[in-house]
Amino acid sequence: MIETIRNAWKIPDLRKKILYTLLLIVIFRFGSYVPVPWIDASVVQEWLSNSTGSATLFNLMDSFSGGSLSNATIFAMSISPYINSSIIMQLLCVAIPALERMSKEGAEGRKKITKITRYLTVALSALQATGLYLTLNSQGAINAENVPTWLAMITIILAFTAGTAFLMWLGEQITGRGIGNGISMLIFAGIIARVPSMAMTTLQNFDAWYQWVLLLVYVIVSIMFVVLINDAERRIPVQYAKRVVGNKIYGGQSSNIPLKIAQGGVIPIIFAMSIMSFPATLAQLFAANNSDSVLQKISNFLTSGWVYPVLYFLLIIAFTYFYASITFNPIEIANNLKQSGGTVLGIRPGRPTSEYIQKVLNKITLIGSLALAVIAVLPIVVSYVSGQQLSSLALTGTSLLIVVGVALETVQQIEAQMVMRHYKGFLE
Repeated sequence: MIETIRNAWKIPDLRKKILYTLLLIVIFRFGSYVPVPWIDASVVQEWLSNSTGSATLFNLMDSFSGGSLSNATIFAMSISPYINSSIIMQLLCVAIPALERMSKEGAEGRKKITKITRYLTVALSALQATGLYLTLNSQGAINAENVPTWLAMITIILAFTAGTAFLMWLGEQITGRGIGNGISMLIFAGIIARVPSMAMTTLQNFDAWYQWVLLLVYVIVSIMFVVLINDAERRIPVQYAKRVVGNKIYGGQSSNIPLKIAQGGVIPIIFAMSIMSFPATLAQLFAANNSDSVLQKISNFLTSGWVYPVLYFLLIIAFTYFYASITFNPIEIANNLKQSGGTVLGIRPGRPTSEYIQKVLNKITLIGSLALAVIAVLPIVVSYVSGQQLSSLALTGTSLLIVVGVALETVQQIEAQMVMRHYKGFLE
């Protein structure tokens, strides 16, 4: 990894992209210290330290935002509204024929989808900001003396919404003009910024030396396992028929179709985290001061006890399959093979080939989704069994998966850009 970054630094174009990405990450970190007026950060920190009910999910939001929520800054909601709007748009593109046709119109269609996603992000941000304001107000964190209540509410909601919109812009700039993977890079930067405090909190809850050793072993094994799952792939052998054109013979060589076990990388985990935080947001929006309301009861039921890890486990599996289905089309692959004279060994061209590829994809996706879900949920289960707080131990597993996964994906993207530029030192 270090050698790859060192080689990329020697290329002027890639060096500019890396420096541009680092600059935007620095801006993101500076923005994480811009406070929202009339919010008492000490009250927010005390509320998050309880880690009960819906506060557990706000702890996760705080870790993704690099502590912006606990410090009551403009980036408190992080990039989660943009992720939720992306999920909604991907689902709508499957369910609504007009949007599906638009998504297949090439670059122009993708621009229209992106534009709709931005508007939806702003709408969801305003909705979530309203819920966050009501939540903080119910916890006594709003201290707006000599200021009309309506003015304080509008100012705080607009500040949270603007912060998320700015993060969306930063993510798109990193994706378009930086090294890519912008949204994941922002989450990566936020988690890395929280690593020291999360590690200290976790270690303070341990009473014996062997617990520290077990945690260290877990971290090392998890990193190795994530690297293994991220690089593992199933290769389907393909044979191309020989063609005679004039006096020359083309084709006849063997190749393969690589299918990654973890098609979506850490994206399914990020999706699952965003969906899990949505019920708590609705509960705080419509029933912030009513603990006996149906929404509050549903939120507390989903975010406490064994229901939370079970739902989290199932959502990771579901989103892994969902992401694999929208990024890999077996029918298109089978048609391309048929047109180019390629066949999967032992399988007839056309529909049998697509069914075979789909069958293989389902099997390896199941393995990859179970592996990711186990690594993410295992610390949560351990925290319940051992009595440790969710915020101190369970965040370790999810954060570790995201950090390692994003780091590997970023290095792979840098390598791909180096190959496209025919970098001689790398190719040798």
